[in-house]
Amino acid sequence: MSLQGPMIVVAEDPAADLVEALGAAGAFPIVEAKWADAPTAFVAVKPAAVVIAEPGPPANEAAARMLSLQIATVAGPIVPTIALAHGNMDAAIPIALTADASLPVARLIARLQSAMRVRTLHATVLRRIELFSSHGGKLPMLPVGDALDDATVLIAGRGPLYPTLSVAMGERVKVIGALSVENAARQLNARDIDGIVVGDGFSPRMVEAFLTVLAQEPRFRDVPVAVIGEAPPDFAEVLPNIGHVDGDPARLVTRMVPLVRMHAFEARLQRMLKSLDTDGMFDPETGLLTRDSFARDLANAVAESADRSQTLSIARYSFDGALDARASLDGARLVTRLIRNIDFACRDDDGAILVAFPQTDLRSAHVVARRITGDLKNGMFTAHDEITANVTLATLKRGDTLDSLMQRVMGSRMVAAE
Repeated sequence: MSLQGPMIVVAEDPAADLVEALGAAGAFPIVEAKWADAPTAFVAVKPAAVVIAEPGPPANEAAARMLSLQIATVAGPIVPTIALAHGNMDAAIPIALTADASLPVARLIARLQSAMRVRTLHATVLRRIELFSSHGGKLPMLPVGDALDDATVLIAGRGPLYPTLSVAMGERVKVIGALSVENAARQLNARDIDGIVVGDGFSPRMVEAFLTVLAQEPRFRDVPVAVIGEAPPDFAEVLPNIGHVDGDPARLVTRMVPLVRMHAFEARLQRMLKSLDTDGMFDPETGLLTRDSFARDLANAVAESADRSQTLSIARYSFDGALDARASLDGARLVTRLIRNIDFACRDDDGAILVAFPQTDLRSAHVVARRITGDLKNGMFTAHDEITANVTLATLKRGDTLDSLMQRVMGSRMVAAE
């Protein structure tokens, strides 16, 4: 996409080549500022993005801290920030996305374009919220807090760096491990992943095959990918957030975390937009129906199935053990990927998940429910206890009502809020 909107380039010396490349990509106007002047320029220009053109620490620490605060607290859509950095150094400010200074400037442009798409999505969500409120709609409860709390990073590897890398990344974000490329591919297809680390222990051919799969699937193209060792250069054009680090887990985590946060924020925005576009029908945290919407849809499905003599089954998944908020959220989001197009589901107030299977008899529902149960057991993790998923099934019988069906599956009635 075009780099529309004003942009600030921060550098002590003129960055003519970078400014020319940004202009060719559509950025206008481009304001160059030294570190001492960067906070003032930020207020005056109201930039769509900030580019830090010189690797290394900032020339003015106080100005760098102020600029970081301005970027983090800006009113309106996010302001993507890209910082050039040498391979053995961190970005000038910790919130910046890093671009390797030794690589062509086109790599920085591609990474910035990817981040600008998230800015555009954020602006769309903010407009929808304003429109929703102006029309008197009941605004759904929208997620708040650091998007990194929702993120998941997949670490694929089996070499000596794998344990250290898993611990270092696990201190910042939830981690899922895969000891083989095949298992990593299954994890990618089964859940939402916000970052991928291809660790040591794989042959170059295996790494290339894995990256090829990522490049061919549109939904993986903006996912941050870090490769231990040299990354094949051919993938840079289709994977804008790919990078490589030579054997330093701490530096890999430092560079990876801002990209992971950005991707998790994008996923949050997509769920929010879906909720707003459907007048709050979907829960913006889980992507499932809200409890009230599920109750209304289930009531309609029961009435329609009774009138047309069609089958209808419903399952309730409850969980033993200490189910923390993150594990509950992971389970609900996993269900969105497991149910069929005709099914619908919600997360209940106690963390249980209700799934309705229209036009499905009890035997077929058993097959589907067992598959979902197995995936939930393997896909939900908690730091304290092993999670056991229990399922209760019920099917619509002659003379059943919504109340009688729900009594069998959960022991209580389900009604939509007034």
